[in-house]
Amino acid sequence: MLVSRRSSRPTTVSRRRVRPAVAVALAGGAALMALTGCSALDFKEDVCMGDEYPVMTVNGTGSACVSNDDKPPSGYVRYPEGKVPKHVDDKWDVYWRTHTLDENGKIIDDPDADEAG
Repeated sequence: MLVSRRSSRPTTVSRRRVRPAVAVALAGGAALMALTGCSALDFKEDVCMGDEYPVMTVNGTGSACVSNDDKPPSGYVRYPEGKVPKHVDDKWDVYWRTHTLDENGKIIDDPDADEAG
């Protein structure tokens, strides 16, 4: 007796079909990412941990993080109000790579910035 190929196939379909609900969900997710500019996936590294604040060196571009309970160590000062870097590579983080505060608290160009390139 001859067995046709159709009768020898298993009853489950071996080809996978994307169900309409799954397709709609994937399309919706893609649209959401396009509309938000992928902001949900945009990770920004904090300059300091949540219980710390950033400080900078006087007359230099060095920086550190200090516990909220402590004062800046000798040779370090707080950033000027409104000009505090929050995330790595944000506006103020980039700015302070070429600027610093002198011993009087005045913002000046970092004298070594030209050498650093």
